[in-house]
Amino acid sequence: MKTLTLLEAGGLGGLVAMIILVIVVIASVVSLVITVFVKLIYESKDGRKFSGKQFWQTMLISLLICGLISGFVCGGM
Repeated sequence: MKTLTLLEAGGLGGLVAMIILVIVVIASVVSLVITVFVKLIYESKDGRKFSGKQFWQTMLISLLICGLISGFVCGGM
């Protein structure tokens, strides 16, 4: 009898969606931590203020970099 891999069994669209959702949530949390760290460093010098627009831009850039890294890791070369 042939052994089946996990995705060959069929009807596992929910599992794939859940894996993708977990990757997105983890990338968002990591991006949020990086953004807060950058905000703390930015505001520690000369009493500067980190605006909301800067916060979301930094969050988006960090999220895109996390997406590139996870795509490289999950997709391989």
